[in-house]
Amino acid sequence: MTLTIDIHGMVEFDAIKTLEKFIANAPKNCTEIIVIHGYTQGSILKDMVRNPNKLRSRRIKKRKLTMNQGETILELYV
Repeated sequence: MTLTIDIHGMVEFDAIKTLEKFIANAPKNCTEIIVIHGYTQGSILKDMVRNPNKLRSRRIKKRKLTMNQGETILELYV
């Protein structure tokens, strides 16, 4: 099961809280979350999602970079 969340326009602090809550509430059978963070307005959200020291969830197994610069896939433990 794959879920998607869009964090465009959020400040970093709000985006971290929103993502951590979203990941924690994701169903147990969810294997990945596509995070749409954008890239044209700077790279703060992109860097936050891709940095394991900023977005800390024990459910995140791996961060996958895609050909689309504006999204990152978070692979989760089931």
